[in-house]
Amino acid sequence: MTITNLNKYIFFFLLVLLAGCSAVGPDYERPEVDKPADWMNKDSIIYIDSTDRTAADTAWWRLFGDTILTNLIHTALVENADIKIAAARVEQYLAYYGVSKSEFYPEINARSSYSYGKLPSIDENNTDRKSRGVFRLDIAADWELDLWGRIRRLNESARADVLASEESRQAMVLFIASKIASSYIDLLMLKQQLEISKQTVESRENARRLFALRYEKGEISLVEVNQLESDYWNVKSKVPEYEKLIAQAENNINVLIGRNPGFLQSGKLMDSLNIPMIPAGLPSSLLERRPDIRNAEQILISANANIGAVKAQYYPTISLSGTLGLATQDLKNILEPTSQLWNIGANLIAPLFNAGRISSQVEVAEAVKKQALIAYVNTVRNAFRDVENSLLEYDGTREQLEYLGNRVNALSIYTNLSIMNFNEGVSSYLEVLDAERTLFDTQINYYSVKSNLMKSIVAIYSSLAGGWVTHASMQSVQPEGKADVEEIKNDQ
Repeated sequence: MTITNLNKYIFFFLLVLLAGCSAVGPDYERPEVDKPADWMNKDSIIYIDSTDRTAADTAWWRLFGDTILTNLIHTALVENADIKIAAARVEQYLAYYGVSKSEFYPEINARSSYSYGKLPSIDENNTDRKSRGVFRLDIAADWELDLWGRIRRLNESARADVLASEESRQAMVLFIASKIASSYIDLLMLKQQLEISKQTVESRENARRLFALRYEKGEISLVEVNQLESDYWNVKSKVPEYEKLIAQAENNINVLIGRNPGFLQSGKLMDSLNIPMIPAGLPSSLLERRPDIRNAEQILISANANIGAVKAQYYPTISLSGTLGLATQDLKNILEPTSQLWNIGANLIAPLFNAGRISSQVEVAEAVKKQALIAYVNTVRNAFRDVENSLLEYDGTREQLEYLGNRVNALSIYTNLSIMNFNEGVSSYLEVLDAERTLFDTQINYYSVKSNLMKSIVAIYSSLAGGWVTHASMQSVQPEGKADVEEIKNDQ
């Protein structure tokens, strides 16, 4: 058998050995998580066993009927700094994934060297060992055979890290869209409350002028005048407070959409917003599409794969190496046949004693997986909690708003009647003042509750996620290599 044929057989044997070895360590299996049998609210508009996903795919911010809100969210998707950072983080893990894939292939390097000194002689009869220089130019290759799946497990972990970072990016898209919607609702609430305060101040100013004339005529006492004065300055103090809060809210929204703090073009009040209806039959299975749950699962997959990568260190490492090049004492002869050199070899490294280093590393990897598993289960539970709380908030706040609206109507009538009675001398101004104070506080509270109702709708869509997150993330800042991320997803 010739050397060439022998090399072929060795190479064939190594390939068969490589194909027959499976990756050590546990294969990933999605853990079972107990789902609630039903929602606490039996009248919930979200059903455990529903399959209708259409409503959850809606760009819900359009349902408020405010083009400014829609434009703010679309601007933030491409300009928000946190989304850009999340996209850059995806690029980082894509690069790590590229590093892990490179380990599947031989590493080939070109080397050039010059050395000078005494070298051993091949000819036993040659006793002349003068110092001489050697020029060398060669190509060297090294290739680790992934017999036990160490490289495969590292690649599996790196792939999961890429997907986890992409889910984290989508989670940031979800958060920013929801944050802007909630902040904008708060801004319009503050503007509505400022408008109520200004109208009340204007009403009190008219009353002050009237009271001043009536006091001069002796129709009312100084006590009643000062009662009005006290109420007037109390309401007037609310105006700069709301103006301050409005400016701060505008600054916060501007930063969210990637701009410097400043004035926000919006002359609308809260009454201009529609109150979207929550469609019945949204499925709880939408929770599986939440980016935070998917992120937690990919982190768990990565931790699980790392256990196999660490356990592979218990087994021998086999690598192949080879060199092809030229060496000569005289550069003029570098291309001569006598200058050619080559070699092939195999290296085997087996762990014999490492003072428990590998076993400790395995324990570390298993502890990391345990943490990831607990975090995954807790993330799913938190998701159910978010849905439950947002549903309770929506139902309770909607009912509360209805009652407050009735109270505002009743207080408006009561205030008008009190003013009529005061003007006719039937009652004192104290009754009017009490009615007006109560009406003002109730109006302010009414719009706070209305704001909470609208924000609970935002929370419902956010807690359930759905296809709108995917659509929004496609419109947002994309990481370089987005096509690679999609390819990794499709390979799962």
